[in-house]
Amino acid sequence: MKKQCGFLLLYVVVAVLLLPLLLTMLCGGLGQELPQEAQALYGLADLAPLDTELEEYVAGVVAAEMPAAFPEEALKAQAVAARTYQVRQMQAAGSRAVLYDVGQAYLSEAEQKEKWGEGYALYAGKIHSAVRATAGEIMTYDGEPILAAFHAQSGGRTEDAAHVWNTAVPYLKSVDSKGDRQAPNNETTVTIAAKALAERLGIAGDAAVSVRKRTEAGYVAEVQAGSKTFSGREIRERLGLRSADFTIAKNGDSYIFTVHGYGHGAGMSQYGASFLAEQGKNYHEILRHYYTGISFSILE
Repeated sequence: MKKQCGFLLLYVVVAVLLLPLLLTMLCGGLGQELPQEAQALYGLADLAPLDTELEEYVAGVVAAEMPAAFPEEALKAQAVAARTYQVRQMQAAGSRAVLYDVGQAYLSEAEQKEKWGEGYALYAGKIHSAVRATAGEIMTYDGEPILAAFHAQSGGRTEDAAHVWNTAVPYLKSVDSKGDRQAPNNETTVTIAAKALAERLGIAGDAAVSVRKRTEAGYVAEVQAGSKTFSGREIRERLGLRSADFTIAKNGDSYIFTVHGYGHGAGMSQYGASFLAEQGKNYHEILRHYYTGISFSILE
């Protein structure tokens, strides 16, 4: 009997001591700390405010423009590209203040928290680390900030700026980006009824539509639609295609557009940057690959 009472007393003591801890764990009380990955890689210091408004802006652009799960060297490359693009716009406008409406997506801290939820500490810390590692660094060509254009992914090669904006830019040449072919949704298809296509292009309903000419990088340069000629960019914009790298096939009363990549194709491919980072390239090597003949400078 005494022995049974002893076991009962021990059970009660254990329950009293452990029950609150178990309840806390089940209710997620201990989960309010930083994720284990974040604690190991990115401490609270990485979430501290950055030194200037420009650097805070760059972090917001990287958060909006590139998946935070990408390798850190790719995030660094994106940070330098975003900073360079902003500095060029500020110089053109004669402004010493950061310009927020210059063609780059941007997420505030509140928007980042909404986007990532419980992953905010990990992802924001990772991005802040990349921004701090490249603080003040921009790309230049002939001593001036470059037009640091970038896009999500190509079809295997980036496009020459001359075919995108009808203006040659010495550092925005077509380069290999074969890693893009491994990117998610690199190939997509859009099916459009022949009648609907004719209405969008302003041609007769029975007019044939076909690719007439391509650029060296494989993007569509010209499309023949009945008696009209369109650039690949015009077709992309009119039809809402992901890029101007596409093929056209007639199937009954419809046309099938098979599209590769996402974006205008000039400058750095973001998925290509991720691929190169996974191959061991650092951010300087990534940027030099996509922007021909550039140099690096630190803002004073």
